[in-house]
Amino acid sequence: MTFDATRATLQQQITSLSSSNFEEVALAVFQFQARHNPIYQQFLKLMHMEPTRVDRLSAIPFLPISTFKHHLLQTGAWEPLTQFESSGTTGTIPSKHAIADLSWYQQQARSTFEQFYGPLKDYCIFGLLPSYLERAASSLVYMVDDFISQSAYQQSGFFLYEHRQLVQLLQQNQQAGIPTLVIGVSFALWDLAEAYPGEYRDIIFMETGGMKGRRKELTRQELHAILTKAFQVKHIHSEYGMTELLSQAYSKGEGLFWPASSMRLLAKEINDPMAEVPFGKSGLLNIIDLANLDTVSFIATEDIGRVYPNGSFEVLGRLDASAIRGCNLMVGEV
Repeated sequence: MTFDATRATLQQQITSLSSSNFEEVALAVFQFQARHNPIYQQFLKLMHMEPTRVDRLSAIPFLPISTFKHHLLQTGAWEPLTQFESSGTTGTIPSKHAIADLSWYQQQARSTFEQFYGPLKDYCIFGLLPSYLERAASSLVYMVDDFISQSAYQQSGFFLYEHRQLVQLLQQNQQAGIPTLVIGVSFALWDLAEAYPGEYRDIIFMETGGMKGRRKELTRQELHAILTKAFQVKHIHSEYGMTELLSQAYSKGEGLFWPASSMRLLAKEINDPMAEVPFGKSGLLNIIDLANLDTVSFIATEDIGRVYPNGSFEVLGRLDASAIRGCNLMVGEV
């Protein structure tokens, strides 16, 4: 089978994934990327790993996420339509993720959101993403902009620091019974909560992580306690995503995330990247993201967390030596 035919077959399989065939499709994607991704090939050789011997997910070597900072990762030969770039902090090297097909990213992001929340068109969506809007090439801004385009409500849109206008719209929507989502970076939601506390029981507030040096770093639990009290809601929702992933995971509260159907997480020993830790025990989160078909789908993150038998996971913090990344979740204690 030719490269293009294999890719098309895998893309179709990823679109129609089920829990019963995830491992089969993931192993096929691994073989595809091991053959056609030069950087990943080199990594496998350094790991003394023969791809044909890999017959289970736990045997797959996961590429360190920092590789996205130093190499252009591509499976096959194609001209990138664009590159998503991480926000980073002053003096750090940003990660770059080359994109072969923007419609594929849109499709995956939309289907994942709707898997957990229902049709995007039914929501009025407000993006509170200062600092991300102020730079180009943010995957988060691209995703939220696409979500806004799917909304049936004309008042949907982005906000930088126009908190008063946003609050007026939230109050109007709540009075009118309009389902409303505010998706925002952590420091901006905190700013909003301090400036305009109030009763917003019917509004979904979703944080995407990221203090970007604007506010004190908090654990997710601490931040959510502040926001739930200020907005008078039962739970703060969360989105787990990053520049290096084309899939997302969502939490409806309590810090427990559920991944997209195209994702699966494994926790590995911090000092032994090939050794899995038992369910419910903390370890380094390794992510299989099959939506990354055109780059690399097997990524060792710098996040510490726990994975559970039902596929859900928690993020507990970052490795001490890891550079703080703007889109990443708050540092917490293991």
